[in-house]
Amino acid sequence: MELKILEERANPLLQRTEYRFEITHAEAPTPTIDQVRGELAKQLKVPKERLVIERMRARFGAPQTRGEALAYTSADAAKSISREHILIRNGLKEKAVAQAPGTEAAPVAAPAAPAPPKAEPEPAPKPPAPAEGEAAAKPAKPTKAAKAPKAPAAPDAKKE
Repeated sequence: MELKILEERANPLLQRTEYRFEITHAEAPTPTIDQVRGELAKQLKVPKERLVIERMRARFGAPQTRGEALAYTSADAAKSISREHILIRNGLKEKAVAQAPGTEAAPVAAPAAPAPPKAEPEPAPKPPAPAEGEAAAKPAKPTKAAKAPKAPAAPDAKKE
């Protein structure tokens, strides 16, 4: 994997330096975000906690990937300025587990006691079968009438 920095731009307002990079990976699949963060951290001499990969785009059919990375001045600045889904993607933040509304979070430390097995409800009794005389009282389904065959069309022969 060969990493090349294409552009470097300082952004003091957002406390970061923005980088555009290109990776050539001829004999390997597209590298993961974590692999790229590691390589960039080595090359830029920045701790991994301050480096955020914004996006990576692989070219179809070519062993090249271009992307954008952000090197913040501190890890706190990275976590407060970057968007949440980007931090989750980079492994700097854990994904929040959604809970149903109105439910409280159960303590994870104590395992729950096993619940006693539930007794299965008995199936509802089947209705009694109709007597032979009642079965004959039901009307039979109407049968479809047979279609009459089509008459051959008369030939249009003009006689002169």
